Amino acid sequence: MTAPATVPVAAASASASASVPALAARARAVGGSAVRDILAVIARPEVINFAGGLPAPELFDAEGVAAAFRDVFADTPARALQYATTEGEPALREALALRHTARGLPTDAAGLLVTTGSQQALSLLATALIDPGDVVLVEAPCYLAALQVFGLAGARVIAVPGDEDGIDPGVLAELVVRHRPKLLYTVPNFRNPTGQTMTGERRAAVAEVAARLGLWIVEDDPYGELRFEGERVPWLASCPGAEDRTVLLGSFSKVMAPGLRLGWLRAPAELLRACVVAKQAADLHTPTVNQLAAARYLADRDLDAHVRRVARVYGERRDAMLDGIGEALPEGSTWTRPEGGMFLWARLPEAYDTGALLRGVVERGVAYVPGASFYAGAGELDGAGRDGHAGRATMRLCFVTQTPDEIGEGLRRLGAGLR
Repeated sequence: MTAPATVPVAAASASASASVPALAARARAVGGSAVRDILAVIARPEVINFAGGLPAPELFDAEGVAAAFRDVFADTPARALQYATTEGEPALREALALRHTARGLPTDAAGLLVTTGSQQALSLLATALIDPGDVVLVEAPCYLAALQVFGLAGARVIAVPGDEDGIDPGVLAELVVRHRPKLLYTVPNFRNPTGQTMTGERRAAVAEVAARLGLWIVEDDPYGELRFEGERVPWLASCPGAEDRTVLLGSFSKVMAPGLRLGWLRAPAELLRACVVAKQAADLHTPTVNQLAAARYLADRDLDAHVRRVARVYGERRDAMLDGIGEALPEGSTWTRPEGGMFLWARLPEAYDTGALLRGVVERGVAYVPGASFYAGAGELDGAGRDGHAGRATMRLCFVTQTPDEIGEGLRRLGAGLR
C-alpha cells in the first residue's frame, strides 16, 4: 500500500494564500462618524472649532472629581479595583434613583443599569430590541451616533417630520400603523443637532400614540440639565401612557466629565434584564472605580450647583453666537434659539451646500458640521415624503467650547468663508 503523498512545508508556504472571510455585512454597510472624521482633520490649534460636541474642559470640576477618586482609594481600594456587578454599584444607582425621583419621576435603584456612557446604552437597547430589518423611527435631523447604532443593528431607519415644537404626532401615528416600528428614538431636551426642545403638549401626544398603537420610546437626555432659560419640561417617561414603554437614558458626560464614561438606562424590568444580559456579553460591567468616584462626588459635592455654573457660562456663549450669527450667514438664512444644551442649528438658502463649502471654510480657520450627516438615509424619503438632501443647506454649530470673543472671531471667519 502506497503511503499518501505529503506536501513539503516550503511548497505549501510558497503557494498563494486564500483570502480571509469578508467583514460582516453590517460593518461594511455603516460608515464612520462624520463629526469624528471632521475633528481628525481640524485638530490644528488655530482652527476655531464649532464642529465638536465637547463640553468646555476649563469648566470641569477637576479638583472635586480628583478628591472623589482619592477618597475612594483611601477608603475602599480593593473594592475599587475589583470586578463589580453588571447592573452597577449600588451606591451610584441609589444616588441616581434619588435624583430622578426628586425631579418628578419616581425611580427605584433596581430599575437602573449603569452603562459605559449613554452611547453604550443605545447599543444595548439595539441588541435587546432590534432584529435585522426592523423599523426604527427617529427625528429629522437626528443624533448621528444613534443612526450608526441602528444601522449596525440592521434596522431600517425612517425619519418622523416635525416642527419647532417637536415630532408631529399625527404623522407619527400614520408611520406606526404603516411600518410597525419597534421603537421611536428622541432627544426631547435641547436636541442634538438642532438645540430644540419638544413641548410638553407634544410629549403627551407622543406618549398617547405609543400607548395606543404599541411602541417603545427611547428618550435620550444627555443635555436636559443644561438649561439657561425657561421652565423645565417633564420627561416623556412621566407622561400618562408612557410609563411602561419608555426607556430613559442619562449621562454624566455633559455635567460632570465625559472621560468618566458614565451613563445609565432606566427601563421596565423585562427590557432592563435583557440589557443587563447584553452588557454582560459586551464588557461585564462599567469600571468600578469610576462608579465609586461618581457616587462619592454626589455624596460630598453639590453637582446641581456645579451644573448651574456651567449653564450660566454656556448661556453667555450661546448669546455671543446669537449676537453675531446674523452677519455671518447669507441673507435668507434661519437658525434656532436654544434654551439650553450645546448646539445651534442653521439653515442657509437652498443654493448652498454646507458639505461642499466646508473645506474652504476650514481654510479660513473655523469649522462646523454639515447638516446632511444628521439625516437618516440622505437622498431617501423621510416620513413626509421629503428628500433627505434637504439637509445639504444646514449646519450644526457648537457654542460651548469657545469664549465669547473667540465665538465672535469664529463667526467673522465663517462669514468670510461662506462668501
